[in-house]
Amino acid sequence: MSIQRFLIIWTVVFGLSSCNTKQTDKRQVFRYNAVDGIATLDPAFAKNQSIIWAVKQLYNTLVEPDQQLQIKPSLAQSWEISPDAMVYTFHLRTDVYFHDNDVFPGGKGRKMTASDVVYSLKRIMDPLTASAGAWIFNGKVNPDKGFEAINDSTFRLTLLHPFHPVMGILSMQYCSVIPHEIVEKYGKDFRKHPCGTGPFQFSYWEEGQALVLQKFPHYFEKGLPYLDAVKISFLDNKATEFLLFRQGQLDFMNDIDASFKDEVLNKRGELKKAWEGKMILDKTPQLNIEYFGFLLDSAKIRNSPTRLKNIRLAINYGFDRAKLITYLRNGIGTPANAGFIPAGLPSFDTSKVKGYSYNPARARELLKEAGYPEGKGLPVIRLLSIPVYEDFANYVANQLQQIGITVQVEVLQKALLLEQTAKSDALFFRGSWMGDYADAENYLAVFYSKNPAPPNYTRYKNPAYDKLYEAALQENNDSIRYDLYNQMDRMIVADAPVVPLFYDEVIHLIQPNVKGMENNGLNLLELRRVSIN
Repeated sequence: MSIQRFLIIWTVVFGLSSCNTKQTDKRQVFRYNAVDGIATLDPAFAKNQSIIWAVKQLYNTLVEPDQQLQIKPSLAQSWEISPDAMVYTFHLRTDVYFHDNDVFPGGKGRKMTASDVVYSLKRIMDPLTASAGAWIFNGKVNPDKGFEAINDSTFRLTLLHPFHPVMGILSMQYCSVIPHEIVEKYGKDFRKHPCGTGPFQFSYWEEGQALVLQKFPHYFEKGLPYLDAVKISFLDNKATEFLLFRQGQLDFMNDIDASFKDEVLNKRGELKKAWEGKMILDKTPQLNIEYFGFLLDSAKIRNSPTRLKNIRLAINYGFDRAKLITYLRNGIGTPANAGFIPAGLPSFDTSKVKGYSYNPARARELLKEAGYPEGKGLPVIRLLSIPVYEDFANYVANQLQQIGITVQVEVLQKALLLEQTAKSDALFFRGSWMGDYADAENYLAVFYSKNPAPPNYTRYKNPAYDKLYEAALQENNDSIRYDLYNQMDRMIVADAPVVPLFYDEVIHLIQPNVKGMENNGLNLLELRRVSIN
């Protein structure tokens, strides 16, 4: 690195980092660390959390989820849905401007129109874009006819068939609205020359070092954001990140690493006394379920004991999920005792979906009914996991050993395990499903037989389930749709293609002087109303 570039980084990164401590400088700079780094600022490739968080500050979508995961207006101030649920007409705000950019006449950001919405959504589906989010409209929208600008302030979306969760899809960062001029100017380099309508605008990015976003003074939500800047660092070590947070050099941390969770949390998932007043712990149910999956492809499991439903059920009843949460997770999360749909979704209902409780006696009965009393003659069952979940896999294996089920845990790197599950080569495997949008359909699609792997890694196939799934897609009445969701979830419990472990929680550690941070089940980093005292 040249001396000149080093000095620039020093000035931007450390100058901004220190500005909160200077009595003469009133700028508010929010500092956080992205452990996984940021590969792009192009919303068409916003496929992981670190990219999504940065993109969310730079861009807006037509609609967005609120703290309760209800869809609310953003760039669209209102909308109508046709009686057949095929046509969505959005009325756009007329006071939204793109960030200033040299590509625009005079360098001033121009007004956003419905044509920008059409361009942005078509671009996701364009094979030349190769967007990671191309799947969101596949089979749902005709790219040539489905997106229309009726006039500058009216956008129309026409579906190929009813799909109620489409509003959730439109709130995903993939659907951020962008100006065509900037993309045409920079091509693939748009990834590092972002221009949106969001509360913050691009200022500086030294890849692998720091990303700085500055307040957009012409943001359409008047008075927002309160912050003057956001500074993102890219340290790849959670322990170092925690040290900087403790020293007050970061304002916020996402999640608690296993290496220091015992230092910070008690077994009830609360801050230990030593940390009270020094940081704020913010928790909320996350739209994420951790599970073990069984491959049910009959051609590949002829000799596997997990082809038998009673063996799969015995495994589900044979270990204590509550103790797993207490002793291995320090109280973070909820035992998955109510099916595959996680806590935090409106359709989650423990009174209507009864999952698996710890019942070793029932597990032994199921083993006997399967022809393996006390596990005699039962072959060893191989469980594929990844390093970070090895403790959970061994915990379950040890408890199952006590009822006669021998599970051999084999640890693979995540990429290799994903490859094996996608090719249906893993018979019993660790899995997780994090919601892309706040609708249970996103989870139930995991078991729809017409879906490939992903998401249907188990190759579950049930015509009655498929019929309910297809009916739910067309149902606009929430109560009826939730009932269909519950019926499907009960089928998953009965057929046991998976072993639900726990429903996760979003964990944020926040400095006491940070005010206004909101949390939700999608773990979106909402900074518009954040301020620093």
